[in-house]
Amino acid sequence: MKTRLKIIFSIALCCLIFAGVGFNTLSVEKVEAKALTSAKSMCVMEQNSKRVLYSKDMNATRPNASTTKIATAITVLENCDNLDEVITVNNKSVGVEGTSIYLRKGEQISVKDLLYGLMLRSGNDSAVALAYHVGGTEENFVKMMNELVNNIGAKNTHFVNPHGLDNSEHYTTAYDLALITSYALANPTFAEIVSTKQYVIEETNTSDKRYLTNKNRLLNSLDGCIGVKTGFTSKAGRCLVTATERDGVVVVCVVLNCGPMFEESQSLLNRAYDEYNFSPIVVKDEPIYNEYYIDSKRGELCLYAKETYSFPVLENEKDKLKVVYSLYDLKNNVEEGEEVGEISVFYDNQLQKTLKLYTINKIDVLENQDIFNSIKLQWEK
Repeated sequence: MKTRLKIIFSIALCCLIFAGVGFNTLSVEKVEAKALTSAKSMCVMEQNSKRVLYSKDMNATRPNASTTKIATAITVLENCDNLDEVITVNNKSVGVEGTSIYLRKGEQISVKDLLYGLMLRSGNDSAVALAYHVGGTEENFVKMMNELVNNIGAKNTHFVNPHGLDNSEHYTTAYDLALITSYALANPTFAEIVSTKQYVIEETNTSDKRYLTNKNRLLNSLDGCIGVKTGFTSKAGRCLVTATERDGVVVVCVVLNCGPMFEESQSLLNRAYDEYNFSPIVVKDEPIYNEYYIDSKRGELCLYAKETYSFPVLENEKDKLKVVYSLYDLKNNVEEGEEVGEISVFYDNQLQKTLKLYTINKIDVLENQDIFNSIKLQWEK
């Protein structure tokens, strides 16, 4: 079954559907970065493929203020099973410098409420309270944060606290932060929290109701905006991570040390959707291609992938895409849902993504082993 019968199609996707995948940092300098933004560092990334659409000094390490809390939140979510659990605030979580939701020692509050306080109000005290709850100590929690972001490929990031207050050893890059955000947005609870415009923390044993409003004003003005986080310190300057979703395509924009952070992020995101084609080349559960003979009758060998994949390309980049189908040496009695091959997507001769192919129909008798000499693509939309 594992002997491969390779059937290769090099598709110049001038008239077909586009696609791709991977973690390659493919940067397009179609427009001078300086003209795109005044930010010290910038990265615009498509979430699914992780392709970099625009960049400016995206690998330079810089302080990133409260955008740190993106990593804080996803670390909590991946290490806390019960968000409704009520915790008791310790004294080290009270009176933390900077933005606060004004926790009090001995206050009893849920993990969920603290997460909303963290991401909407940017509460530094929320960050510390969550760190102690999940990590036991702030130091141990920060270690967990660093391990998580390192494991997803953010190699030029190092955190020393869960809130982002200035420290010479606390830094990230625009690229790493886009990568971390793309990862975090795949978590439904994270995505729900950062897209929330307003939230009420009900009264606790020490506090009246708290009314929270999201600091990201693009949630109210930018088409498809789904978050994510603002940040500011005197050293980091104004920082913003924004994400938009249009027609199922999520694009993440990071600007670090950028005065007009809202205006320039909006411009960058609108430009991305205007200039790039995000149409999928592989659609989850959609029949893909082939023919087989069964009981001496020709029929369709219906294959499918279990995920949708798209790869953003500019108009003049279509001929750089190539799709390769590799089918295993098929035998009789191929079961429905059996893995029978792979789709590999290349951009500029670099592998971007490999997806498994599965059968939709059961194949009882495969009489003609030369069937794959006649292939029908069924990708016309």
